[in-house]
Amino acid sequence: MTSFGIMTAPMQVGYDDVLRVWREADAVPEIEHAWLFDHLLPIGGPLTGPAFEGWTLLAALAAQTRRLRVGVLVTSNRFRPPAMLAKIAATVDVVSGGRLDFGLGAGSRPSHPLARREYEAHGLPFHDFAHSMESLAEACAVIRRLWTEPEPFDFDGHHVRLTGAFCNPKPVQRPGPPIVLGGRSSALLRVAAEHADVWNVPGGDLGDAVRRGALLDRYCAELGRDPASITRSIHLPVSYDRPGETREAIGEAVAAGFGHVVLGLPAPYPDGVARWVADELVTATTGRV
Repeated sequence: MTSFGIMTAPMQVGYDDVLRVWREADAVPEIEHAWLFDHLLPIGGPLTGPAFEGWTLLAALAAQTRRLRVGVLVTSNRFRPPAMLAKIAATVDVVSGGRLDFGLGAGSRPSHPLARREYEAHGLPFHDFAHSMESLAEACAVIRRLWTEPEPFDFDGHHVRLTGAFCNPKPVQRPGPPIVLGGRSSALLRVAAEHADVWNVPGGDLGDAVRRGALLDRYCAELGRDPASITRSIHLPVSYDRPGETREAIGEAVAAGFGHVVLGLPAPYPDGVARWVADELVTATTGRV
């Protein structure tokens, strides 16, 4: 059965706005998961507008919800060292009582100037594409080990080097939160074939998303992994004024095999938006009651 969630991009909004929507969604059974994104500066609207740090905000929201699965779609692997990120994620999983879905990606594309500027603004290095893919694969391996290894260990990778690495407390979920890898490049799909529990792709070009999924299937086969063991997830933008278009996009994505749908809610958020999503988009598309 398809699962439906919402995304509230934490930019150009206030904390109370996001908290209201997540609390509403927590009481609406048709909505099963909720997501933030991971940008340090706005990538839309006024360039000096507010943009909340994703994991800090996620911890606050996790503490004030009870049912929703929660996550960041997706965390930039360029922003935080992977051992630190493993610790952050384990903490959020404990705070949420085991409701974290761990979203991770390589980081912003160099072709996205509004996203690129956040690196220089925060003193963060921006490495090339090959570096981002190699370091992502190493991060996945290190993070999973930190969540599961009972004793400290060393790791001597090409990009990640750790001495006496250890994570305590461990996540509530064992062997750890599901890993959601987001992106569409062939290099990322190779990493997903090895490490992902869920693969997420941005919507907009369903034909391309389907082709990307077929490539993921091929990479899984090369590794001897059952492609069906990776849940297919898609992010679709919501139109409040044209819900019929959103319903059509949902129906096409579900028919194409995407069993995990994240509905991006534009701000400002109408009152009762979570119930509206459930009634006008989820139930109206699937007939679920």
